[in-house]
Amino acid sequence: MTAGILLAVCRVHALLPTRDSTGVTAIDKRPAEGPVKVHPLGLTGDIQASRKHHGGPSKALYAYSQEDADFWSAELGRDMAPGRFGENLRVAGIEATQAVIGEQWRIGEVLLEVTEPRTPCMNFARYLGEPDWVKRFTAEGRVGTYLSVRRGGQIKAGDAVVVVHRPEHGVTIGQLFAGLTVEQAGRLQDAYDGGAQLTPDVRRALARARQVPA
Repeated sequence: MTAGILLAVCRVHALLPTRDSTGVTAIDKRPAEGPVKVHPLGLTGDIQASRKHHGGPSKALYAYSQEDADFWSAELGRDMAPGRFGENLRVAGIEATQAVIGEQWRIGEVLLEVTEPRTPCMNFARYLGEPDWVKRFTAEGRVGTYLSVRRGGQIKAGDAVVVVHRPEHGVTIGQLFAGLTVEQAGRLQDAYDGGAQLTPDVRRALARARQVPA
C-alpha cells in the first residue's frame, strides 16, 4: 500500500485571542520533540479551543501534506513550516486532500481513519495575516484532512505513514470539499448503507448532493 513519512507532530504553542465567541484559538501549533501519545481526542499536550468546529472524536487530528505546504510557500513567498496550517501532522508522500473517506493510516503504534476536510475560518486568515485567505484557500482546494483515532499509541517524526485500507467507493476528501456530484454521492451512500462510518458533516453533504433530508 501507499507509504509516506511523518515529518512533524505538532501541538499547541500558545492560545491566541480571537474575535469570536470562543475568545481564543489553538491554531498556533509547533513541532514536538520525541514521541507523542495519541488518544481518542488527539495528542497529549494539545487542545482544540472549539471542539464544535475543530475537535471531537471525528476531528481528533488534522493532517496536512508537505507538497501542499510547498505550494503555499511559493504562493505566499514565505516558509510554511510544520504547524503553520494549524495541523497536528505534517506528512510527505501522502496527499492528504486526495485521501479517500474512510481510508486508514498506520503511523507508529497508531491507526487513524480519514474522516472529512478542513473548512477554513477567519481565525486561520488572521493568524496568517492574509485578509483574503479563506477565499484563496477554498478556491485552491488544498485543504488537508481530519482523522479519527481507531487505535491510540505513540507517534514521532520520522515514522512511516502507511495506507493500510482504502475503501472501494473512491470518494476523496478533495471531492467532498468541492461538492459531491450525484454519482459520487451515490457511491458514498452505498458505502454508508454497507456499514461505513460517516461523520454527521459528511452525511449532511451527502444528503445535499442527493437532495434528500439529512
